[in-house]
Amino acid sequence: MHNLIELTKSDLEAFVADELKEPRFRAEQIWQWLWQKRVRGVEGMTNLSKPLREKLAAMAVITWPEVARVQQSEDGTIKFLLRLGDGKLVETVLIPMQDRYSQCLSTQVGCAMGCTFCSTGQLGFERNMTYGEILGQVLVGRQYLEDRGMNPLKNLVFMGMGEPLLNLDTLLKVLNDLPCERGLSLSWRRSMVSTVGFPEQLRILGEMEVALPAISLHAPTQELRARIMPKAARVHLDDLMAALRAYPMRPRERITFEYLLLKGVNDSLEHADQLARLIDRKKGKINLIAYNATEGLPYEAPDRAQVEAFEKRLWDHGLTAFIRRSMGADIKAACGQLKAAQTA
Repeated sequence: MHNLIELTKSDLEAFVADELKEPRFRAEQIWQWLWQKRVRGVEGMTNLSKPLREKLAAMAVITWPEVARVQQSEDGTIKFLLRLGDGKLVETVLIPMQDRYSQCLSTQVGCAMGCTFCSTGQLGFERNMTYGEILGQVLVGRQYLEDRGMNPLKNLVFMGMGEPLLNLDTLLKVLNDLPCERGLSLSWRRSMVSTVGFPEQLRILGEMEVALPAISLHAPTQELRARIMPKAARVHLDDLMAALRAYPMRPRERITFEYLLLKGVNDSLEHADQLARLIDRKKGKINLIAYNATEGLPYEAPDRAQVEAFEKRLWDHGLTAFIRRSMGADIKAACGQLKAAQTA
């Protein structure tokens, strides 16, 4: 029995032709019902004949991730705890942005990277998420917003639980299908993939031209990165930066570098100077994120004045840098706080 949201566009076309023995246009109709109209049962596909619906229902189901809990922050951020088909739990977050929402998507159950400042990293790695589990988060998010007459979902950031480039084959299938007009219809320019950085996977992502990268850097030197991100630092910083210099970019595009400021660890003006020497002013921009103190982790939030001084120092070096407003910290939905806990 197929779960239809687990089928890529090409898989669905093959299923319709080879198993349903129906013409190609039926695949387009089914695809639209699944992703644009978000139907939850085959019986709702009203432009298919009754005999075809009966045949399809005998061979396939439509199963979304189950919403186990929804929390809303004082700032409007919405966090979902989702239960997958095997009972595993993941989180996804809707982030309000003026007239629209961005959704932070998970790609793995847990994470293998073990970054010392990240709650998800402390969980360890359980498994990769499937195509339907990743895109199912978008179905849940869009349906929630539509049901409440809220602003639409228009941007995706693969920054939730897990390291996206360690689930690369599935990630590329997801990114390839996002722009389909009768589907989710999300331009690749509205999708950003956050990664600690793996040169070979970055090369493939760049060749595919299906998303913009955001690099979880968090340290300006190899030594400091090895201390706070020991597994990520197995890729030497010099090799990572060489891969990024080779990354194909269109005019006016820049690579985003994410830099989480940890009090007394990586937030000094000397660190800002080192960061400025590392990043190409023409190809890079920096998102500064003030750490959210998290229970059980050995770091503190930086002083606001120090964060602003760090930002100013980067601008003095000619770099584009912004302090990213932290959203959803009160419901543990902010950067590095996702851990799919069953209790609030």
